[in-house]
Amino acid sequence: MKKLLWLILFGGMSMCIAAGNVYAHCEIPCGIYDDQARVNMILEHATTIEKSMNQIISLGKEKPANKNQIVRWIDNKEYHAKKVQKIVCQYFMTQRIKPDAKKYPEKLSLLHQMLLAAMKCKQTTDVAHVAKLRALAADFEALYFEKK
Repeated sequence: MKKLLWLILFGGMSMCIAAGNVYAHCEIPCGIYDDQARVNMILEHATTIEKSMNQIISLGKEKPANKNQIVRWIDNKEYHAKKVQKIVCQYFMTQRIKPDAKKYPEKLSLLHQMLLAAMKCKQTTDVAHVAKLRALAADFEALYFEKK
């Protein structure tokens, strides 16, 4: 009986660990959305990407270069660029922008351009791509929220 209890407990814990990350928002039509928070998150990720790029550039100039730290900043840059892509794709394109939405083509175009800018951020340390990402996010925000 004791073995069975331990087996059930261990199995339950294993399933919880194997389940991976649990995200606060899903694709269930729950109606809980905070669009402005997502735009702010994109901008925060952009700031982190820019800092990562600057750290990579700075560390690369050191003699000898601290390759361990460079790799960590590269991983950080890529992680945050992927987060931008996830917000754009899974949140806005999948859940929030409907094909019959007002100015759908314009919104879709800006989101696609944001995906490309995030991809360029992953590929390079050119902070111009971060500036482009921020500008696109601002344009999308103005269009999405119909700010004048």
